[in-house]
Amino acid sequence: MPDSTIEMIKQREIRFSALPPERQVAEEAMGVVSELHGVLYAAPSERRILTVHYDVSLITREFIDTLLRECGFHLDNTLMSKFTRALHYYTEEALRANLGVGDCCSNTHLQVYVNRYQQLRHGCRDRRPEHWREYL
Repeated sequence: MPDSTIEMIKQREIRFSALPPERQVAEEAMGVVSELHGVLYAAPSERRILTVHYDVSLITREFIDTLLRECGFHLDNTLMSKFTRALHYYTEEALRANLGVGDCCSNTHLQVYVNRYQQLRHGCRDRRPEHWREYL
């Protein structure tokens, strides 16, 4: 039994593009990734590299990468990085299929956008107390 749980926890390095050079991309991405259900650990190991530990039965690398792209992060697109990502996607998909784990992250995906929306400063917030909102 312990071997199967260790097999489900994956440690991956997510590499980001070198542009723009002055931006601390890994720290910014850590704020998005660490809130996901299934992510056990997320910390920048370098300025452009984010180390992530996650449970494959709850979330996949493909989902994390897609979410980061949708949030505006640019992943490293060197040939080696593309190959490594594709290998991780395939192995995790095969592992999940063998275990009979269904489609992941449907609720997690929505929750990330809700959390991100609540953290942004914008003019779409009602400053009135809760009991006053019923009145115009």
